[in-house]
Amino acid sequence: MKAKKAEEIKKFVRERYAEIARQQTSSCCAPQSKEASSCCSSRTSEESRAHRLYSKEELESISANIPSLGCGNPTALSELKENEVVLDLGSGAGLDSILAAQKVGPGGRVFGLDMTPDMIRLARTNAKDLALDNVEFRLGEMEHMPIESSSVDVAISNCVINLSPDKDAVFGEVFRVLKPGGRLSVSDIVTYGELPAEIRGNLAQWAGCVAGALDEKKYLEKIRAAGFVQVELKEEGPHPYQEKTACGVQTGNQIASVTVTAYKPK
Repeated sequence: MKAKKAEEIKKFVRERYAEIARQQTSSCCAPQSKEASSCCSSRTSEESRAHRLYSKEELESISANIPSLGCGNPTALSELKENEVVLDLGSGAGLDSILAAQKVGPGGRVFGLDMTPDMIRLARTNAKDLALDNVEFRLGEMEHMPIESSSVDVAISNCVINLSPDKDAVFGEVFRVLKPGGRLSVSDIVTYGELPAEIRGNLAQWAGCVAGALDEKKYLEKIRAAGFVQVELKEEGPHPYQEKTACGVQTGNQIASVTVTAYKPK
């Protein structure tokens, strides 16, 4: 993808998620005003999605209304252990980072990475409200992570890598920052076959977690190409917003959410 187009996508996605942070909504297709309706889902369905993705105990543990923008629960499949260092790619309002911080305990550390300043501010506020001092939110892009090499035990991400116009760079950076033997656990959106051109070329569809989604086979191939081994598809389900449409555009049954795990060789 040309650099100019990639920057245009990032700029649009950043602005859209800044709006989400300011309104504290839970839709990746954020309305442009409080009066406008989301093209993905209603507030009621968003809340039900959170209860489908996270256990009652997890949601009660945070005791806060933190928006969920994900399509899965990567922390549940990452088998986090006490004292581990975790990196959350595209941490948003901080829900997965905060859950991870609780699981790794005071001896562990969680870094939430997001390219949207408004999201970073919101996540820091949420962590402060919960008195968590083992989680840190950093401003930065997944393609160029402000994280030291070989410093992370586990990398997680929830419906964010699809937003990147350069997924090879993202998986390469994840491989770099993981310790030998470190693991990757991501939930994301994939496709089965090619989506219509009207979706691929539409910036709103990029921000809606659709246009940037790769075919499932290509997605797994890119993870392997970065150097990962034991790449495994753990869970598979329908697109979390609408099974047959993406912000009003017909897609058939070509979109799904998946959770994938992989390891950096020891």
